[in-house]
Amino acid sequence: MKNILILNAHEYYSFSQGKLNGSLVEIARSTLTANGYSVQKTTMTDDYDVDTELEKHRTADAVIVQSPVNWMGMPWSFKKYMDLVYTAGTDGRLCNGDGRTRKDPARQYGSGGTMTGKKYLLSLTFNAPADAFGDPAQKFFEGKSVDDLFWPMHLNFRFFGMEPLPTFSCHDVVKNPEILNDLSRYEAHIRTHFPAIRP
Repeated sequence: MKNILILNAHEYYSFSQGKLNGSLVEIARSTLTANGYSVQKTTMTDDYDVDTELEKHRTADAVIVQSPVNWMGMPWSFKKYMDLVYTAGTDGRLCNGDGRTRKDPARQYGSGGTMTGKKYLLSLTFNAPADAFGDPAQKFFEGKSVDDLFWPMHLNFRFFGMEPLPTFSCHDVVKNPEILNDLSRYEAHIRTHFPAIRP
C-alpha cells in the first residue's frame, strides 16, 4: 500500500464549521506522508471533476472517508459526490455494474467490483456519546454498533470489491468534546493501520 486518497465529506454549517474534521484530515495526511505514503485529497467544497476523482480512486491503494455524522449518515454533499462519481464508476472503473450478466445467471448481485485488493477506512465524528452504542439498554441504537449504523456505506465500498480497515470514531464532540485525545487516538489509529514504508 503506497497511495492514499482522503475524502473530506464535511458540509459547512454555521454551528459546525468543520474544524475537527479538517484537523483529522490533516493528522491523517501528515502522518501518512511522514510514513512514506503518497496522499491525494478531495474536499466536498472543491470544484471536482468526475473523471479525475475516479482516477484518484483507481490509483489509490486505500481510501479514507473523513465525515461528520449528519442525521445518522453522511452529509448531502458527499451523497452528491457518490451519486456523481460512483455512478459514473459503474462503467468498469469501480465496478462492472452490479456484477450479474444474462450470460452467467450464477453471478450474484454486488459481485462486479473492480477495486479488489484495495482498502477503505471510515473516520466519523458524532454528537452521540460512545456509550450510546453497543449497549442494548440504550434505547435509541438498541445495542447497535457504529458499523451497524454505517452498514450501507460499508456496502457501497464492498460493491467495488474493497475491504474495510477498522472504523475510527470521535464521540460527544458537541457537548463533551475531548479533541486533543481524539486527535491523539486518530494518529495512533493511522500509524497502526498504515505502518511506515521502508525505503
